[in-house]
Amino acid sequence: MACLERERSRTVDDMTGFGGTTSPGMVDWNLAVATATRLVRPGPDVSRDEARAVVAELRRHAKASEEHVRGFTRMGADETRDTPVLVVDRPGWVRANVAGFREILKPLLEKMQERRTGNPTSAVLGTVGGKVTGVELGMLLSFLSSRVLGQYETFAPATRELPAGENGGGRLLLVAPNIVHVERELDVDPHDFRLWVCLHEETHRTQFTAVPWLRDHLEGEIQSFLAETDVDPMTLLERVREAAQSLAGGRPEGEEDDGGRSFVELVQTPAQREILGRLTAVMSLLEGHADYVMDGVGPSVVPTVSEIREKFQQRRAKGASRLDLALRKLLGLDAKLRQYRDGERFVRAVVEQVGVDGFNRVWTSPNTLPTKTEIAKPADWVARVHRKAES
Repeated sequence: MACLERERSRTVDDMTGFGGTTSPGMVDWNLAVATATRLVRPGPDVSRDEARAVVAELRRHAKASEEHVRGFTRMGADETRDTPVLVVDRPGWVRANVAGFREILKPLLEKMQERRTGNPTSAVLGTVGGKVTGVELGMLLSFLSSRVLGQYETFAPATRELPAGENGGGRLLLVAPNIVHVERELDVDPHDFRLWVCLHEETHRTQFTAVPWLRDHLEGEIQSFLAETDVDPMTLLERVREAAQSLAGGRPEGEEDDGGRSFVELVQTPAQREILGRLTAVMSLLEGHADYVMDGVGPSVVPTVSEIREKFQQRRAKGASRLDLALRKLLGLDAKLRQYRDGERFVRAVVEQVGVDGFNRVWTSPNTLPTKTEIAKPADWVARVHRKAES
C-alpha cells in the first residue's frame, strides 16, 4: 500500500516549486512552506492504482459538475475567465495557499515592515521575526491542510508551478487525500461523495467566472480593511504564536487558557468593523449558495446524497477535540460554519419568494449584495432589491 500523498508526482497535479528565494521580511514564506510540508500528516493508505483512479475520477466529476451547476443556477460562466482545476495533495494545498496569502497580504506586511524600522521592538523582531513567524505559520498550515476538501482560490497569482486563470486569476483545488479520508470516515459511497464535493466547489468557481466584478470587489474590500489596520507587529506575532502553541498542545506555563482569541479581535476601527460586516455577508452568501446548489443538484445526480448530507452535517456539528475547538475559535473557523448555515437559509428563503432568476439579481452589482442584516432577514433584501427595481 502507498500513501496517497506519495503519489503526487505521478497522479496529482505537480505543485512542486514555490519560487525563488526572497528576503524573509515579516514572514519567511519559503520557510512556512517547508515547515508545513515537513509536518503535514500522511494521507490515507491506498494502492498506486487506486490513487490514480481517485485523481482521474475527481477530474471527471469536476468537469461534469460544470454543466450540473450552471444548469441549476442559470449562471452562464464567461469562458474567457475560465480557471483551471487542480487535484492536489496536502503539500500542494499549502503551496497554493501560501502563494495566495503572500499576494493579498503584501500591502499590510510592507506597512508593518516600515513600522518595524526604528521601532524599539525591532531588535526583538530581528530575532523572532520572519523565520519564527514562518515556522509557526507553517505549523498552522500543516494542521489546516488535512481538513480542507476543496477550495476555490481567488487571489492566487499564476505561475508555471501554480497555474491560474489567465484573465482574473483563480483556480479550483481538490485535495485528494482529504476527500478519501472523509469518505472513509463517514462510511459513504466514495463515488457519490467525490461528486458531491465537486458540486460545492464548482459552484464557487461558477460564482467567480460568471460574475466578472466579484473578484475585484472582494479584493478591494480586503485591501480597504488592511489599509485601516494599525496593528503593532508584536501583536500580530502574538496571535500567530498563540495558535501555534495551541497546536503544539499547550499554553505557556502559568498562563490560563481563555479559549483562544480570534484574529478577528484585531479589528480596531469603526471603518474596519463596517468592512468586516460586508465581507461576512458576502462570504455567507457564497458559502450558503454553494451548499444550496449542492443540495439542489444532488438528488438528481448523487443517489446517496441524503445519507452523505446527514453524516457530513453531524461531522460539522460535532467537531473534534478540545484542541480543534480552540483552534477553530482562534482562526475564526466557527464563524465560517455559521456562514454556511446563515447563507444557505438566506438563499433558500429568497428562492422561495422570488425564484432562481429573482435570486440571481444578487449578482447584478456590489449594491445588490446582501448586507449582514439582510442575510439574517432575507425578506429585507427582497424588499430592497426587487421593489426598487420594480418601482
